[in-house]
Amino acid sequence: MKIIAIIQARMGSTRLPGKVMKEVLNKTLLEYELEQVKCAALIDEIIVATTKNRSDDKIVDLCEKLSIPTFRGSEHDVLSRFYETATEYKGDIIVRLTADCPLIDPLVIDKVILDYLKHKEKYDYVSNTIERTYPRGMDTGVLSYRTLKEINAYATSESDREHVTSYLYRVPGRYRTFGVRNEEDLSNYRLTVDTKEDFEVVANILENLYKPNSSLKMNDIVTYLKQRPSLLTINQNIEQKRI
Repeated sequence: MKIIAIIQARMGSTRLPGKVMKEVLNKTLLEYELEQVKCAALIDEIIVATTKNRSDDKIVDLCEKLSIPTFRGSEHDVLSRFYETATEYKGDIIVRLTADCPLIDPLVIDKVILDYLKHKEKYDYVSNTIERTYPRGMDTGVLSYRTLKEINAYATSESDREHVTSYLYRVPGRYRTFGVRNEEDLSNYRLTVDTKEDFEVVANILENLYKPNSSLKMNDIVTYLKQRPSLLTINQNIEQKRI
Protein backbone atom coordinates (compact mmCIF):
# COMPACT_ATOMS: atom_id res chain seq x y z
CA MET A 1 0.00 0.00 0.00
CA LYS A 2 1.64 3.20 -1.23
CA ILE A 3 0.74 6.52 0.42
CA ILE A 4 1.57 9.55 -1.70
CA ALA A 5 1.24 13.23 -0.90
CA ILE A 6 0.24 15.41 -3.83
CA ILE A 7 0.92 19.13 -3.37
CA GLN A 8 -0.90 21.34 -5.87
CA ALA A 9 1.23 24.35 -6.79
CA ARG A 10 1.18 27.07 -9.44
CA MET A 11 2.58 30.54 -9.93
CA GLY A 12 -0.80 32.03 -10.81
CA SER A 13 -2.70 33.57 -7.90
CA THR A 14 -5.29 36.33 -8.02
CA ARG A 15 -4.35 37.83 -4.66
CA LEU A 16 -0.61 37.10 -4.39
CA PRO A 17 0.95 36.06 -7.73
CA GLY A 18 4.02 33.84 -7.47
CA LYS A 19 3.48 33.27 -3.77
CA VAL A 20 4.92 29.73 -3.72
CA MET A 21 8.27 31.10 -4.89
CA LYS A 22 8.38 34.06 -2.50
CA GLU A 23 11.45 33.84 -0.28
CA VAL A 24 12.12 34.07 3.43
CA LEU A 25 15.71 33.65 4.64
CA ASN A 26 16.77 32.89 1.03
CA LYS A 27 14.40 29.94 0.77
CA THR A 28 11.08 29.72 -1.08
CA LEU A 29 7.79 29.01 0.65
CA LEU A 30 7.49 25.84 -1.42
CA GLU A 31 10.83 24.62 -0.07
CA TYR A 32 9.66 25.17 3.49
CA GLU A 33 6.51 23.18 2.83
CA LEU A 34 8.42 20.34 1.20
CA GLU A 35 10.74 20.18 4.22
CA GLN A 36 7.74 19.97 6.53
CA VAL A 37 5.96 17.29 4.50
CA LYS A 38 9.14 15.21 4.22
CA CYS A 39 9.05 14.87 8.02
CA ALA A 40 5.67 13.12 7.94
CA ALA A 41 6.42 9.50 8.86
CA LEU A 42 3.53 7.89 6.98
CA ILE A 43 4.13 9.36 3.51
CA ASP A 44 6.01 7.19 1.01
CA GLU A 45 6.42 9.75 -1.77
CA ILE A 46 5.79 13.45 -2.36
CA ILE A 47 4.79 14.78 -5.78
CA VAL A 48 4.25 18.41 -6.74
CA ALA A 49 1.37 18.69 -9.21
CA THR A 50 1.66 21.87 -11.25
CA THR A 51 0.40 23.10 -14.61
CA LYS A 52 1.66 23.09 -18.19
CA ASN A 53 1.98 26.88 -18.17
CA ARG A 54 5.44 28.22 -18.92
CA SER A 55 5.25 30.35 -15.79
CA ASP A 56 5.27 27.14 -13.76
CA ASP A 57 8.61 26.05 -15.21
CA LYS A 58 10.12 27.72 -12.13
CA ILE A 59 8.31 25.27 -9.89
CA VAL A 60 9.48 22.28 -11.92
CA ASP A 61 13.06 23.57 -11.98
CA LEU A 62 13.07 24.00 -8.20
CA CYS A 63 11.65 20.52 -7.64
CA GLU A 64 14.24 18.99 -9.95
CA LYS A 65 16.95 20.72 -7.94
CA LEU A 66 15.45 19.26 -4.76
CA SER A 67 14.91 15.78 -6.32
CA ILE A 68 11.14 16.08 -5.86
CA PRO A 69 9.05 14.44 -8.62
CA THR A 70 6.52 16.57 -10.47
CA PHE A 71 3.50 16.18 -12.70
CA ARG A 72 2.13 18.78 -15.09
CA GLY A 73 -1.57 18.92 -15.92
CA SER A 74 -4.52 21.24 -16.36
CA GLU A 75 -4.42 24.59 -14.59
CA HIS A 76 -8.12 24.88 -13.83
CA ASP A 77 -9.24 21.23 -13.89
CA VAL A 78 -7.32 20.49 -10.71
CA LEU A 79 -9.27 17.27 -10.11
CA SER A 80 -7.94 15.78 -13.34
CA ARG A 81 -4.46 16.97 -12.40
CA PHE A 82 -4.69 15.14 -9.07
CA TYR A 83 -6.11 12.00 -10.62
CA GLU A 84 -3.50 11.88 -13.38
CA THR A 85 -0.72 12.48 -10.85
CA ALA A 86 -1.99 9.67 -8.60
CA THR A 87 -2.24 7.37 -11.63
CA GLU A 88 1.25 8.23 -12.88
CA TYR A 89 2.84 7.62 -9.47
CA LYS A 90 0.71 4.59 -8.59
CA GLY A 91 -0.62 5.85 -5.28
CA ASP A 92 -3.05 3.67 -3.32
CA ILE A 93 -3.84 6.34 -0.73
CA ILE A 94 -3.73 9.99 -1.67
CA VAL A 95 -2.91 12.84 0.72
CA ARG A 96 -4.12 16.13 -0.70
CA LEU A 97 -2.08 19.22 0.20
CA THR A 98 -1.83 22.73 -1.23
CA ALA A 99 1.31 24.81 -1.69
CA ASP A 100 0.01 27.77 0.31
CA CYS A 101 0.70 25.97 3.62
CA PRO A 102 4.46 26.35 4.23
CA LEU A 103 4.08 25.83 7.99
CA ILE A 104 2.05 22.61 7.81
CA ASP A 105 2.93 20.36 10.74
CA PRO A 106 4.04 16.81 9.81
CA LEU A 107 2.44 15.56 13.03
CA VAL A 108 -0.91 16.91 11.84
CA ILE A 109 -0.47 15.24 8.45
CA ASP A 110 0.34 11.92 10.13
CA LYS A 111 -2.67 12.21 12.44
CA VAL A 112 -5.07 12.67 9.53
CA ILE A 113 -3.48 9.77 7.64
CA LEU A 114 -3.63 7.55 10.72
CA ASP A 115 -7.30 8.36 11.27
CA TYR A 116 -7.96 7.43 7.65
CA LEU A 117 -6.06 4.14 7.97
CA LYS A 118 -7.98 3.26 11.13
CA HIS A 119 -11.35 3.91 9.51
CA LYS A 120 -10.79 3.35 5.78
CA GLU A 121 -13.46 0.64 5.63
CA LYS A 122 -15.93 3.07 7.19
CA TYR A 123 -15.08 6.40 5.53
CA ASP A 124 -14.25 7.47 1.98
CA TYR A 125 -12.63 10.77 2.88
CA VAL A 126 -10.94 11.98 6.06
CA SER A 127 -9.90 15.60 6.54
CA ASN A 128 -9.23 18.19 9.21
CA THR A 129 -11.14 20.86 7.24
CA ILE A 130 -14.66 19.39 7.40
CA GLU A 131 -15.25 21.04 10.75
CA ARG A 132 -12.50 23.56 11.34
CA THR A 133 -10.62 23.28 14.62
CA TYR A 134 -7.11 23.48 13.14
CA PRO A 135 -5.50 26.71 11.91
CA ARG A 136 -5.86 27.45 8.22
CA GLY A 137 -2.55 26.31 6.82
CA MET A 138 -2.73 22.82 8.35
CA ASP A 139 -5.23 21.59 5.73
CA THR A 140 -4.90 17.86 5.02
CA GLY A 141 -7.27 15.49 3.25
CA VAL A 142 -6.92 11.74 2.64
CA LEU A 143 -8.79 9.44 0.27
CA SER A 144 -8.20 6.25 -1.68
CA TYR A 145 -7.17 6.14 -5.32
CA ARG A 146 -10.44 4.32 -6.01
CA THR A 147 -12.49 7.18 -4.57
CA LEU A 148 -10.40 9.76 -6.44
CA LYS A 149 -10.92 7.85 -9.68
CA GLU A 150 -14.67 7.76 -9.08
CA ILE A 151 -15.10 11.45 -8.34
CA ASN A 152 -12.92 12.28 -11.35
CA ALA A 153 -15.33 10.26 -13.49
CA TYR A 154 -18.54 11.72 -12.08
CA ALA A 155 -17.78 15.33 -11.14
CA THR A 156 -18.76 17.62 -14.01
CA SER A 157 -19.24 21.15 -12.65
CA GLU A 158 -16.47 23.70 -13.05
CA SER A 159 -16.39 24.22 -9.29
CA ASP A 160 -16.03 20.50 -8.52
CA ARG A 161 -13.26 20.14 -11.12
CA GLU A 162 -11.38 23.08 -9.61
CA HIS A 163 -11.72 22.19 -5.92
CA VAL A 164 -10.97 18.44 -6.17
CA THR A 165 -12.94 17.11 -3.20
CA SER A 166 -16.05 19.34 -3.20
CA TYR A 167 -18.03 16.69 -5.13
CA LEU A 168 -17.75 14.41 -2.10
CA TYR A 169 -20.08 16.74 -0.20
CA ARG A 170 -22.51 17.41 -3.04
CA VAL A 171 -23.96 13.92 -3.38
CA PRO A 172 -25.89 13.19 -0.16
CA GLY A 173 -25.40 9.68 1.18
CA ARG A 174 -22.97 8.59 -1.50
CA TYR A 175 -19.69 9.31 0.26
CA ARG A 176 -18.85 8.91 3.92
CA THR A 177 -16.65 11.64 5.36
CA PHE A 178 -14.95 12.01 8.72
CA GLY A 179 -13.68 15.24 10.25
CA VAL A 180 -10.50 15.15 12.33
CA ARG A 181 -10.77 17.55 15.26
CA ASN A 182 -8.05 19.22 17.31
CA GLU A 183 -8.44 19.17 21.10
CA GLU A 184 -8.31 22.97 21.23
CA ASP A 185 -10.20 25.05 18.68
CA LEU A 186 -7.46 26.92 16.82
CA SER A 187 -9.53 27.79 13.76
CA ASN A 188 -9.04 31.53 14.36
CA TYR A 189 -5.33 31.23 13.53
CA ARG A 190 -4.43 31.93 9.91
CA LEU A 191 -1.16 30.28 8.84
CA THR A 192 -1.84 29.96 5.13
CA VAL A 193 -0.48 32.36 2.49
CA ASP A 194 -3.06 33.96 0.21
CA THR A 195 -2.25 37.66 0.64
CA LYS A 196 0.65 39.97 1.43
CA GLU A 197 -0.65 40.20 5.00
CA ASP A 198 -0.52 36.41 5.31
CA PHE A 199 3.01 36.43 3.94
CA GLU A 200 4.06 39.03 6.52
CA VAL A 201 2.83 36.81 9.36
CA VAL A 202 4.35 33.60 7.99
CA ALA A 203 7.66 35.34 7.24
CA ASN A 204 7.85 36.56 10.83
CA ILE A 205 7.22 33.04 12.13
CA LEU A 206 9.88 31.53 9.87
CA GLU A 207 12.43 34.21 10.71
CA ASN A 208 12.01 33.54 14.43
CA LEU A 209 11.20 29.83 14.73
CA TYR A 210 12.74 28.05 11.75
CA LYS A 211 15.72 25.81 12.45
CA PRO A 212 17.46 23.79 9.72
CA ASN A 213 16.92 20.04 9.96
CA SER A 214 14.04 20.46 12.40
CA SER A 215 10.36 20.70 11.52
CA LEU A 216 8.10 23.45 12.79
CA LYS A 217 5.30 22.31 15.11
CA MET A 218 1.81 23.77 15.17
CA ASN A 219 1.71 24.09 18.95
CA ASP A 220 5.01 25.98 19.02
CA ILE A 221 3.72 28.37 16.36
CA VAL A 222 0.47 28.96 18.26
CA THR A 223 2.38 29.60 21.49
CA TYR A 224 4.58 32.10 19.66
CA LEU A 225 1.52 33.91 18.28
CA LYS A 226 -0.31 33.94 21.62
CA GLN A 227 2.64 35.82 23.06
CA ARG A 228 2.47 38.36 20.21
CA PRO A 229 -1.18 39.37 19.78
CA SER A 230 -0.25 42.31 17.54
CA LEU A 231 1.11 39.84 14.98
CA LEU A 232 -2.25 38.08 14.90
CA THR A 233 -4.06 41.27 13.93
CA ILE A 234 -2.12 41.64 10.67
CA ASN A 235 -4.17 39.05 8.77
CA GLN A 236 -7.13 38.39 11.05
CA ASN A 237 -9.58 40.16 8.73
CA ILE A 238 -8.57 38.30 5.57
CA GLU A 239 -11.54 36.40 4.16
CA GLN A 240 -10.94 32.93 2.81
CA LYS A 241 -12.15 32.37 -0.74
CA ARG A 242 -15.39 30.43 -0.81
CA ILE A 243 -15.92 27.34 -2.91
